Amino acid sequence: MHSLSVSGQPSLLCQLEWKSLNQVPDSHIWPPDLLHHHPTSNIIPPSSSMPIIDLTAADSVVIPLIGRACETWGAFQITGHGVPLRLLDLVEAQTCRLFSLPSAHKLRAQRSPSGGVTGYGPALISSFFSKLFWSEGFTIVGSAQEDARKLWPNCFNDFCSAMEEYSKGMKDLSRRVIVLMLRSLGLSEEDIDEVGPLRGHDEVEPVLQLNYYPPCPEPDRTMGLADHTDSSLITIIHQSSCVTGLQLLHHDESDNPRPQWVEVPPISGALVVNVGDLFHIISNGRFHTVIHRAIVDRTWSRISVAYFCGPLAHFKVGPIQKIVDPNQGPAYPGITWPKYLSLKKKLHNETLASIRLPLAAKRQDDEKKVL
Repeated sequence: MHSLSVSGQPSLLCQLEWKSLNQVPDSHIWPPDLLHHHPTSNIIPPSSSMPIIDLTAADSVVIPLIGRACETWGAFQITGHGVPLRLLDLVEAQTCRLFSLPSAHKLRAQRSPSGGVTGYGPALISSFFSKLFWSEGFTIVGSAQEDARKLWPNCFNDFCSAMEEYSKGMKDLSRRVIVLMLRSLGLSEEDIDEVGPLRGHDEVEPVLQLNYYPPCPEPDRTMGLADHTDSSLITIIHQSSCVTGLQLLHHDESDNPRPQWVEVPPISGALVVNVGDLFHIISNGRFHTVIHRAIVDRTWSRISVAYFCGPLAHFKVGPIQKIVDPNQGPAYPGITWPKYLSLKKKLHNETLASIRLPLAAKRQDDEKKVL
């Protein structure tokens, strides 16, 4: 089995020859306490399932549904979003085309060992874990052309065209979804223009993350992608329809005192929207960033395509003043996306807690003591 070393760290080896394995190698065997640190709910009552919201409904119906979903789940699925099924199928087909390439071809577009973000390689959160993920990834920031040329020197146009069309569709959709989310916080259209997480939205480079989860001979012993939150405002995810793999950590105190991993079954044509860390900040913690992970299957491979929507690099993201209780104050300081990302690279899932303002953190501790 061939492997790829990134930054010279054995913990970031990317296993490439999945089909040759009849058991999970030690490098990919995760400790049970990390695999099962929360129970998994495979079958949950309809009242406890992640909301599915039809965007063709009237705003008066959609807006409160989105607000409730963001407060209780930190995520929701959308239908009626206007992105044609043809385009979803196309980007999935081109993603499959990429990951079906021979290992040597994929390595031509590997990420730079000096900290590069774009190209082929393991998940960027791999450095936080001693065990490897049962997955491969490919990151696109802006245009895919430079890396695509390395993969297909003479026939890269179809891949680039698909990714460009998909990125444009996601950029338009992300603007629409963010406006609905802001309105669910009580902001008017005029307020949204003034507070500005969408200022310069058209100028922000699109970020796509293509993920491939191969079939696994022992799926209960490994992890496709470990639990994490996204650093974005929101993330829009297309997942292939053949098998469930995405799981969200959900805490429904009325149903179960402990958080549970809840599977998100793929629905043809639907897209998953995750609340990211930056939207958690601008909502002053009212909309919570969702912890999620990916598991693998014994028989089926799985593809996911994630679009990360963030602000302009120089734009400082902070709690929106209009929704902050003057008696409580902001829970977080203003911070730029690059600054937040630099902290996330060091602190992983503890980043939000690390920047929480002292008074807000103390109030949260006091509330826990009362409970």
